[in-house]
Amino acid sequence: MKTLIIYYSWSGNTKRVAEKIHHEVKNSDLVKIKVPAETFSADMYKTNDIFKEQLKTNQLPQINLPKVDFEQYDLILIGSPVWDSMPASPIKSFLNELQRVNYSGKIASFFTDVGQDRNYDQTFKTWGKNLNIIGTGRDMSKINEWIGV
Repeated sequence: MKTLIIYYSWSGNTKRVAEKIHHEVKNSDLVKIKVPAETFSADMYKTNDIFKEQLKTNQLPQINLPKVDFEQYDLILIGSPVWDSMPASPIKSFLNELQRVNYSGKIASFFTDVGQDRNYDQTFKTWGKNLNIIGTGRDMSKINEWIGV
């Protein structure tokens, strides 16, 4: 099985977990989701306000990815911080892209947070409604389950 570990990290926490997962999961590739520098603030409260406005107006951030053939992967693990109990908006942009290209493999999401994640699972599944989502979990808690170890 080939796995893509793709993540968006605002503060570096999700990046650290993604790198650890990449080190642990054999036959995996690691890709960072990038957004233009002016998209979010360095202040987490301002970033949260920007995030809420993006969702309210459906003006999602532009994401920058290297050219990736998603169909070469059986599983895509998507990493995100938790913002306002939900995945970060660049993740919604990425899920939209996966749906646009009709990705047919399995998807799971790991998340890092310092607050409440109560809406993360349902929001992730709603945003990826046309995808084969097999679960979500904090940090590395469900990685072995998802990769079939």
